[in-house]
This record gives sequence, C-alpha cells and structure tokens, in this order.
Amino acid sequence: MRHTISVLVENKFGALTRIAGLFSGRGYNIDTLNVAPTQDQTASRMTIVTHGDEATLEQIVKQLNKLPETIEVLNFREGEYVDRELALVKVAVDSKTRAEVMQITDIFRAKIVDVQPKSLTVEITGTEDKVEKFISLMDPFGVLDLTRTGKVALSRK
Repeated sequence: MRHTISVLVENKFGALTRIAGLFSGRGYNIDTLNVAPTQDQTASRMTIVTHGDEATLEQIVKQLNKLPETIEVLNFREGEYVDRELALVKVAVDSKTRAEVMQITDIFRAKIVDVQPKSLTVEITGTEDKVEKFISLMDPFGVLDLTRTGKVALSRK
C-alpha cells in the first residue's frame, strides 16, 4: 500500500541525509522524495511517498518524530490532501506527428516549453495518474527524455 508523508523539518545541514538514512537503515524504500523551503526560511517540507502496511507506516512516523530536526510529521490519508507532480517530457516529432503531439498536449492542459526541429519538450502538471496517462500517450511518438519531480502535497485542513 502506498503512503504519502509530509515532514516539516528545520532547514539545517544534514536533515535530508538523516531522514534518508532512517529509511535505508531500516530497509524502507522511498518511491519519491521532494524537498523545498516553506514560506518560513528556517523550515523545509519533505513529501515522501513510500509503501508498506499500516504497521510499517506507523513505525516510520514514530522514527521520523524522534529525529531532532523534525518539526511535524503528517501521514496523509486518502482525501485529506491535495497533491501534484510536474514532469518534463521530450517527445520525438516530425512534420507528420507534430500537430498530433500538440493536440494531445492541449487536451491535457500541458505546455510546450521548448521546440526543436525533431522534438518538443512538454511540461505537464497534475496528479500522478494524469502524468502517467500523458506519458503513455506520448510513448508511441517516442519519449526521448523524461524527468519528474515526484509528488508534492499539502493538507486540505
């Protein structure tokens, strides 16, 4: 089962290393990890997506709360949060396929951020499912390169 955890940490040297070490040292896998400062420059928010049963998740949350840099840990339940992911997708195009790729990009409300003679780079933002669906529709054209941010999430409360 996949879980999304939000960890507010002090913006100090080594905080990311300690949290990643906590996961690897206990054999927990991080599916995605996103870290960025918050509106308070002394704190950063980490959004971690991991998988495991409820007991594993409970153990992860307890261990995260024990770290001195940790300010707050939120285990998001379904429907309690808003999440988004960003992806940049470089797609192969030629004179015959360019219009079709642009049309699909439009349907997904994505943006073309770079145009080259034989490729288009598209920025897409949305839920993980939306990003996955877009990428699967681009596969037949030829995905030349791809990068994704991983999930970022905030509580609805």
